[in-house]
Amino acid sequence: MTRFEDLPYRPCVGMMVLNREGRAFVGRRVNGPEHVDATHAWQMPQGGVDEGEDPYLAALRELYEETSIRSVEKIGEIPDWLHYDIPREIVGQAWKGRYRGQKQKWYAFRFTGDPREIDIANPGGGHHKPEFVEWRWERLEDLPGLIIPFKRGVYEKVVAAFAPLAKSGS
Repeated sequence: MTRFEDLPYRPCVGMMVLNREGRAFVGRRVNGPEHVDATHAWQMPQGGVDEGEDPYLAALRELYEETSIRSVEKIGEIPDWLHYDIPREIVGQAWKGRYRGQKQKWYAFRFTGDPREIDIANPGGGHHKPEFVEWRWERLEDLPGLIIPFKRGVYEKVVAAFAPLAKSGS
């Protein structure tokens, strides 16, 4: 078995979708390999980058596949990849034991559509089970406290990077 330290990070994208009031979309997950704590089940949309796929295009694809959202404009991007490790005790369960965590490329989007576009029960793409069972718009400063603790450091960096975009409304 490969040592934890030698496992690679899974390439992933994360999306902060801001409404006109500067609040971020969050969804509540009910399952998944990383969700070992039902108390911290809320997260922003995120998903894997396919081999050879451009991260920005992956972000648009994943956003649609999880929320049905297409009406967005890109307003920000964190230039570096952010990393987190999953707890060692779930390595064998998450992603078939192939990764030690994720490296994430984060984008900020302004939602420009009608809220009726958001459909987590029947997400776009047609081939995925719903990722979320409910959703809401959340204040940015509350986001790190909603996420599973081992992702909290990434969320703190994302909030710090994108907070000026939420305040400016642009």
